[in-house]
Amino acid sequence: MRLIVVGGVAAGMSAAARARRLDESAEIIVLERGPHVSFANCGLPYFVGGEIPNESDLLVQTPQSLQQSLNLDVRVNHEVTAVDTAAKVITVNGYSLKYDALVLAPGATAVRPPIPGLDLPHVHTLRSVGDAVEVASVAKQPGNAVILGAGFIGVEAAEALAFRGWNVSIVELAEHVLPPVEREIASIATRELERLGIHVIAGVGASEVSATQVLLTDGRQLDADLIILSAGVRPDTEIFADAGIETKNGAIVIDRHGRTSAPHVWAAGDAAVLHDMNRPVALAGPANRGGRYIADDIFTPELARKFPTPLGTAIVRIGKLTVAMTGANRAALAGRTYHTIHLHPTQHAGYFPGAQAMSLLVHYGVDGTVMGAQAAGTDGVDKRIDVLATAIRAGMTVDDLIDLDLSYAPPYGSAKDAINMAGMIGQNVLDGEIRLWYASDLPWAQENALIIDVRSEAEFASGHLPGALCVPHTQIRARLDQITAAADGRPIRLICKSGMRSYLAYRILAQQGIDVATFSGGMTTLADTLGPTLVVEKGM
Repeated sequence: MRLIVVGGVAAGMSAAARARRLDESAEIIVLERGPHVSFANCGLPYFVGGEIPNESDLLVQTPQSLQQSLNLDVRVNHEVTAVDTAAKVITVNGYSLKYDALVLAPGATAVRPPIPGLDLPHVHTLRSVGDAVEVASVAKQPGNAVILGAGFIGVEAAEALAFRGWNVSIVELAEHVLPPVEREIASIATRELERLGIHVIAGVGASEVSATQVLLTDGRQLDADLIILSAGVRPDTEIFADAGIETKNGAIVIDRHGRTSAPHVWAAGDAAVLHDMNRPVALAGPANRGGRYIADDIFTPELARKFPTPLGTAIVRIGKLTVAMTGANRAALAGRTYHTIHLHPTQHAGYFPGAQAMSLLVHYGVDGTVMGAQAAGTDGVDKRIDVLATAIRAGMTVDDLIDLDLSYAPPYGSAKDAINMAGMIGQNVLDGEIRLWYASDLPWAQENALIIDVRSEAEFASGHLPGALCVPHTQIRARLDQITAAADGRPIRLICKSGMRSYLAYRILAQQGIDVATFSGGMTTLADTLGPTLVVEKGM
């Protein structure tokens, strides 16, 4: 049995290593186009920033170590240029190799938009160890840097260069940084980037690059001694498509066992897409697991697990902030009916020193099924998103979150953890015990409803929605007559800082038969959603 693996790093090396553990007699050849077959590509920005000090720290395995430990024939600097699936032959570095099974893990390459000047020497990508070494060398002498693209890698690169003392601008064509993240979470990331001294420009693209500047589509010019191109990636699959292997949007189409349209050929990683999805999920975890699933299907098909639908769980550090997401966002849920809840719990018991609020949102279906979640905060975000990723994989409903027994001690969490609280709010919505309104409803509410701010008078004076009436939540019962007179038959829409006090007020008013709703996440979420466009009045 000769297994040939095209491409190393996550999916390819995982497939090769698992194959060896399953079959000691197989001949396993790994062909890697670059000089490094197994490296920590997720660590590249941290090498640029100096947190990972040595290039060698990025190298997980070498051809020599893989030969010694797993008896793998690893050939670096070997580029596959043709595949004949009928003859089961590949062409690599000018010679031919026959295979019994072929695994394709070619990965992806950086997207290069049609912008004049991207071939200039001060324009770099961050896709390989060589890229990182070049950028790290330049980064030793701070200057002006422009990051084109504010996805996860772009944001990490911006942070790394800011740590190095660079004057950094990050440019994102989408309306906000971290485009897969919802606006109300992305705005928190933007504030932290700006706190780090990074100039954030969103909703604008680059039109031209010169030796010293980047010209933006709105006419602005940014000085640039260094440019990092981080505008996304595309599957590197041209030769395989030429061989007749089915692709979709540039990615190799696979079934739930990683099999391609060609017999005896499997694929995984950034260059592969499940047949019922539209695009690959370019993340290390799914790529590593995909390699394992493929090896199992080749050598022990009766025991092989199927590829699950990837959730896209991702996390990024920005200064003191952590932003993470899992599952579907609003864009993926377009056209479907679902609920969204926002909450701002502390990461551990509020009475324990160091308690800080995080922002957490959860999307779930009308049947309660948890569909997606996102969070931002200084601590505890990773734990909550990982729990919610597990809940989504398990098919749990939002009210199931109430029942989760999560570890608790004051330094680590609360007796009602943020996850439990999300479940309680979600159940209240499903049961009709609470009715929510959102930033998108604000124009209607200001025109047709009475908005009551149930914060304290001092909080109200510090800034409130125009036309809102201040009735602290502790005064709702005593001032019912005033409230109904002020409403004069109009619906009432409640708001507070984070949603808790307005919920208490909601329950009082709802039991009076009043048409009432409470703002999801309160003024905190409203401000995060609308940002500079939010108009507030100050003073009584």
